[in-house]
Amino acid sequence: MANKTFIVEGMSCNHCKNAVEKAVGSLPGVKAAAVNLAAKTLAVEYDEAKASDAVIKKAVDDAGYKAS
Repeated sequence: MANKTFIVEGMSCNHCKNAVEKAVGSLPGVKAAAVNLAAKTLAVEYDEAKASDAVIKKAVDDAGYKAS
């Protein structure tokens, strides 16, 4: 399992937090996704054989935010 923290731009409220956590948390191989709204970060625990940074970033982007 890998642990990585992404910077997420565009989040401003709990709805944003929940949308990002749901989008990333539903990906195959993702065990946990937790947003720190104040720090504008997303911590993800995932299986590198089933998910990648690119897939996680795309899920965030598809939810309407920008991950880096």
